[in-house]
Amino acid sequence: MNGAAMFKMTLSMAIFGSIGFFTGKTGIPAVELVFVRCICATLFLGFCWFITGQHKVEAWKKSEVIQTLICGVFLVLNWVFLFKAFEEMSITVAISIYNLAPIFVLILGSLFLKEKLTFTSLLAIIVCFLGSIFIIGIQNFTSLTDFMGSGFVWALLSALCYALTMLFGKGIKALSAYAMTFVQTSIGILLLLPIVNFDVFYDLSGFNWLYILGTGLIHTGFVYYLFFDSLRKLSTVVISALVFVDPVVAILLDTLILNFRPSILQTIGILLIFGGIIYTLIKPGKNPKMEV
Repeated sequence: MNGAAMFKMTLSMAIFGSIGFFTGKTGIPAVELVFVRCICATLFLGFCWFITGQHKVEAWKKSEVIQTLICGVFLVLNWVFLFKAFEEMSITVAISIYNLAPIFVLILGSLFLKEKLTFTSLLAIIVCFLGSIFIIGIQNFTSLTDFMGSGFVWALLSALCYALTMLFGKGIKALSAYAMTFVQTSIGILLLLPIVNFDVFYDLSGFNWLYILGTGLIHTGFVYYLFFDSLRKLSTVVISALVFVDPVVAILLDTLILNFRPSILQTIGILLIFGGIIYTLIKPGKNPKMEV
């Protein structure tokens, strides 16, 4: 086992786990924060791509470029929806729902890729669905207004876009990880530029800018570098296990620093969701590759 690669992967997941905490300190809305994140990631990873010399040996295939562009759209939407969810609900609840992405991969794979959905996979989906109801609160499903205002929709959309990013990313083999991410974050800049409200950047404190740049440079650029540098040196099983460092750190920060206290039903819901997800990830040969 590659110890250095495991350390880098663990560190990248731990850092990303604090993104919800950082988001709440930036003082800017989701779209503007993702815009900054795309700029920072493009510059940082573009630099890494250049100094490693990987840009000289890229094999550009039209089909893979198109796939990468589609992935970029869903990746950016995934980030926007996740940050919107952080604005409406606790980090613990948002992250728990966000990590339903592997379950969506199972569902979408069976619908559009004709992948077989077994009884046990269906059971895992049902368990995660029940967990979602418990974690949001049954009362929020009785009123459309309460449901829409709970942030559940944003978190669910972020998980769905995350799953679509993984599905459309399957089969991209010629392009390096740096090239893929550079293209994806570049398309994010172009997509968000027309709708960014630059007025929100006025009158921000140095404290706000510290968290904004931290989210862009550390949580995106540096984390992606660590993630991609270790990804191809680890087995799928190890990657699937280390991915859970992210929600563990997020939940710990939410409970220890932001004083979130889940109810008994929410705790049961969290356990149901992660129980179902862990089951889908540990099955041999069925593990979708995860991206930050």
